[in-house]
Amino acid sequence: MSTLYETDFYAWTQQQATYLRQGKFELLDLENLSEEIASLGRQEKRELRSRLEVLLAHLIKWYYQPEQRSKSWIYTIREQRRRIERHLKENPSLKSYLPEAICLSYETALDLVGQETPLDPETLPQTCPFSEAQIFEEPFHL
Repeated sequence: MSTLYETDFYAWTQQQATYLRQGKFELLDLENLSEEIASLGRQEKRELRSRLEVLLAHLIKWYYQPEQRSKSWIYTIREQRRRIERHLKENPSLKSYLPEAICLSYETALDLVGQETPLDPETLPQTCPFSEAQIFEEPFHL
């Protein structure tokens, strides 16, 4: 027998929200509800890594292709820094995850650089060469 969770996720979310607001805790689908809440936390981690991947890819390009530097790279770096800063402000407990997220994101950033530039990711540092200060604070000039 399928449940509303399996057949109409949106309707299930609305039903669960109604039960919560009305204090009808005995009607809550606790198993699926707890999984969805945990999933929200994982989504916040993914968002942080995704932003870091783009930022780190642009930092790699900036440092290892100085002859290709452009305004668009500067603005992408600034935008990602701002978005990460806001994300961490909205989710301060993710700050302790930042070092791990940087390591994980750097691997993907190397792949992005390999796709977008003539640089060979195998010839670049295989662990993130940037300090947090370089990632988030160092100014850029053309």
